[in-house]
Amino acid sequence: MDILSIVGLLVGFGAILGGQHLEGGHLGSILNGVAFLIVIGGTLGAVMLQTPLNTFLRSLKMLGWVFFPPKTSPEATLDKILEWNGIARKEGLIRLESIALDEKDLFTQKGLQLIADGAEPELIREIMETDLDLQEHHDIESAKVYEAMGGYSPTIGIIGAVMGLIHVMGNLADPSSLGAGIAVAFVATIYGVALANLLFLPVGNKLKAVVAQRTRVQMMLIEGLISVAEGDNPRNIESRLQAYLS
Repeated sequence: MDILSIVGLLVGFGAILGGQHLEGGHLGSILNGVAFLIVIGGTLGAVMLQTPLNTFLRSLKMLGWVFFPPKTSPEATLDKILEWNGIARKEGLIRLESIALDEKDLFTQKGLQLIADGAEPELIREIMETDLDLQEHHDIESAKVYEAMGGYSPTIGIIGAVMGLIHVMGNLADPSSLGAGIAVAFVATIYGVALANLLFLPVGNKLKAVVAQRTRVQMMLIEGLISVAEGDNPRNIESRLQAYLS
């Protein structure tokens, strides 16, 4: 679990609500279902319009990475690579085929299978790097969905504000309806700006950071698999991959 994400979310929204309380306001004054519907609905609609379906669905699946990022440990990866190298040197590369079947990660499984099949190191690198590039591109595009939401929501909030003011202007003769219209106007703006800067943009950037970390470990894995295929000794492999541990 990423504790920093949880703390950041609590601190960000807590500061806004705490400031509201210290200024003498109350929570009910910034709770408005109509304003929330306008901002969230408008933002989602705009993002759905611009995003391909598979990218949008992928972005929903990746949302959990903000709090539960994929387990990517460079140290554990190095230990695995050294273990595979020892097995390959003692029992032959074909032994890695049975190990590949036990691997849950499809990317790792494919690399081990290529080695067991006797593929040349350069071919292994080409295939694995192509897969990695495509995977990284797809994940980054999915993370950008939340950046797009952060761009749209303040503008949708302004639309909600204008709608509230139009309602106010159309009902000047009825003072009892002015309060609700003004509330929607100002609260919609708050929702749009707050959601963009406290939720959507931070989520997009956190997902991009998680993708970058995952990519770095997978690049390390590729280098390690190439070393195993070439039959390097453990010391050379460890020296080559040491930079990825920093």
